[in-house]
Amino acid sequence: MISRLHLPGMSFALRSFPARLHPLAPGLALTAAVAVAALLVEHAEAAFFGRAWLDGVVLAILIGVAVRSVWRPGESFLPGVVFSARTLLELAVMLLGASISAAAVAAQGLTLLVGVALVVTCAILVSYGIGRMMGLDRGMAILIACGNSICGNSAIAAAAPVIHADGEDVASAIAFTAVLGVVVVLTLPLLISVFGLSVTQYGVFAGLTVYAVPQVLAATAPVAAASVQMGTLVKLLRVLMLGPVVLVLSLLQSRVDGAGIATGRPNLRHMVPWFILGFIGLGMLRSAGLIPDWVVGYTAPLASFLTVLAMAALGLGVDVRSVARAGLRVTATVVLSLAALGIISMVAIRWMGIA
Repeated sequence: MISRLHLPGMSFALRSFPARLHPLAPGLALTAAVAVAALLVEHAEAAFFGRAWLDGVVLAILIGVAVRSVWRPGESFLPGVVFSARTLLELAVMLLGASISAAAVAAQGLTLLVGVALVVTCAILVSYGIGRMMGLDRGMAILIACGNSICGNSAIAAAAPVIHADGEDVASAIAFTAVLGVVVVLTLPLLISVFGLSVTQYGVFAGLTVYAVPQVLAATAPVAAASVQMGTLVKLLRVLMLGPVVLVLSLLQSRVDGAGIATGRPNLRHMVPWFILGFIGLGMLRSAGLIPDWVVGYTAPLASFLTVLAMAALGLGVDVRSVARAGLRVTATVVLSLAALGIISMVAIRWMGIA
C-alpha cells in the first residue's frame, strides 16, 4: 500500500527533475566550461611560476568577460547563467560557514577580537564614504567597502545578492580588488623596515590588510613562522565578521526595499536571506564540534568551485565597455580604501599593545 501511494509521486518527481534542469543546461554547461578553463590556467600558473598570481575566481571573471566580448550567448543560455550567478553563489556563501570555528577565536582573548571588529567596522565606513565621494553608486561603494575590509572576493560575493548588486558592479569590484591584492602581497614585506614592525606586528598587519587567506600565507611565509601564525589567526577573525556584516546589510536593505512595512512587522524571510541563515547555522554547528574536519575538507573546496562557477557567470554577463567606463573611479576608490585600511590597522596594532 505504501509503495502504491508513494511511487507515483516519486515517478512524477523523477520525470519533472530533468524537465526543470533542461532550461538550465546550456547556461550551466557554458559557465562550467569557463570555470574549468580558469582553474586549468590557475594550475598552469602554479606549475610554471611556483604560485598562481591570479586565482581561479579572478580568472573566471576575466575569461567570462573575454568570451562575452567576442560572442554574446543566446537566450537559451540565460537561465543557466542567471542560476549560476545567483543561486550557486548563495550556496557557496552558505557553505563558508562550515569553515568557521569560534574555539580558535575564544582562545586568543577578547582584546584581539574587539580590535579586529573595530578595524572592520571603521574600514567599511571609511571605504564606503570614499566610494561615495568618488561618485560611485551605493551598490558599488558597498561592494568595495566589504571586499576591502573583510575578505576580498568572498565578502563581495556574499554582499552582492543581499543588496541586489548589478553583475557588472560585482565583476568590477572583484577584478580591481583582486589585482590590487596581488600587488599588496608583493609589496607588503617592504613595510617591515619602513614602520619598524616586529614579526608579530607584521603578522597582525598582514592579517588585517591582505584580502585572501592564501595571500596572507604568501605575504607572511617569507618573513617568519610567527608572522604566518598571527596573520592566519587575524585573517580568520576578519572572516568571522562576514556573517554579522552581511546580516546588518540585509536588515538595512529590507528598509530600503520596504520589507515588512505594510504589516508593521519585520519579515524575517526578506530581512535575513536563506544563505545567511545557513552560514550562521553551519558556523554554530562547526563551533559546537558537530561538523568534523573531514566534512570541511569537502565543503570548503565545493564552496570555492561554486564561487568560481558564479564568477564565470558574472563575467559572461558583463559588457566590458561598461566596466572600462567605471574603471578609473573604482581603481581610485580601491587604492584609497586600502590605504585607509592600512592606517586604521596600524592604529589598532598600537592600541592593542601588540609587541
